[in-house]
Amino acid sequence: MTTPPQVTAQSPVRTAFAGLIGNVLEWFDFAVYGYLASDIGELFFPKSSAQTQKILSFAVFAIGFIARPVGSVVLGHVGDRIGRRALLTLSIALMGGSTLVIGFLPTYAQAGVIAPILLVLMRLIQGFSLGGEFTGSMVYTTELASQKHRGLVSSSTAAGTTLGFILGSGTVYLLTHVLSKPQLLSYGWRIPFIASITLCIIGYFLRHGIVEPDESSKAKQERVHWFSSLVRDWKPIVQLFGIVSMTNAAYYLTFTFVVDARKGENEHFILVNTLVLVVVLFSKPLGGWLSDHMGRRKLMMILIVAMLAAVYFALDLMTTGSPARFAVGQLLLGIPLGMALGLQGAMVTEIFPVRSRVTSMSIAYSITLALAGGIAPLVSTALIDATGYALSPAFYLMIYGVIGLATLWPMRETNTNSLSD
Repeated sequence: MTTPPQVTAQSPVRTAFAGLIGNVLEWFDFAVYGYLASDIGELFFPKSSAQTQKILSFAVFAIGFIARPVGSVVLGHVGDRIGRRALLTLSIALMGGSTLVIGFLPTYAQAGVIAPILLVLMRLIQGFSLGGEFTGSMVYTTELASQKHRGLVSSSTAAGTTLGFILGSGTVYLLTHVLSKPQLLSYGWRIPFIASITLCIIGYFLRHGIVEPDESSKAKQERVHWFSSLVRDWKPIVQLFGIVSMTNAAYYLTFTFVVDARKGENEHFILVNTLVLVVVLFSKPLGGWLSDHMGRRKLMMILIVAMLAAVYFALDLMTTGSPARFAVGQLLLGIPLGMALGLQGAMVTEIFPVRSRVTSMSIAYSITLALAGGIAPLVSTALIDATGYALSPAFYLMIYGVIGLATLWPMRETNTNSLSD
């Protein structure tokens, strides 16, 4: 009689890096696209006003988020029915392939209307893959972490998004510093999209042979239909919207929209943005670690209040004056924002039942990002156009902050929740 093979315990470091790498790739691409939005607008849309091209470019940026709910259903189903490992492998392959294709796309001048159509198609595939990657890695890292360190280990997924933004911001800074505007429009914008294939290869090797969490087997056994489970999970879905909507809208406003608006004035704005993102990167594990010790609900409410108090003044600093004022504005909002994003992975995983955790959580997160995060640059541009007031996006963010506080107030602490129930 043979004994079954023993599953080797996986170190928290391996778990963290497995969750981190996919998000580095995915958000590197989203950052590069966001920082080059004005340039991509010139290349992929008919000649019109610069503002119209920018709005169209940000609309394509938002399309990537609109596709996320579809990816959430399909890839979430893979995560709950086949396994977390299969989901993480498939999502990184889809993102890597579509990002590489963008680097080889013809422009509007070369292919006419087919160029923006192909760009939209690739963005849809990217959004589809993101529908499972971000939340799938949140679930994976949280389920494999010990109860005492869920927040810290799970914060690796949020750190991956910032690391991707740092790489994207740094890459765009180097391109704009080394290349002339005609060179950037001619070939320079393609370089980061093509080079991202290296992150895809690294991700494959980091995720090859990773351990499957026990909760994955339990989800397979229950086999609940995703729609009926979604209906039953209405309460954590509403709670998730309140927890993550303000932070995601604020992140894209602070580190995409404002940066794209200022980088044309002085290339140093991109450099400052990159340096601030390094500070934000370290604030994320700090938020996860603190939430393990003082409670995620309590810390999240404190951080939302801090962001509500800071957002108007921070936006004023970011949109006017020198790179130094810009840096102060980004730090003022970015540090509490990073801490909040660091604790959210564990918190939202803890409020969803195991039976269809990846599917329900992915759909809820994707819809929230489509309604709050992905459209933030587009809404901000439209608000400023409509009102003529550069600080009007601050009030847009405050609405989400109030919703967040109203949602968190009646909730109980989540740190002690069992992930197997």
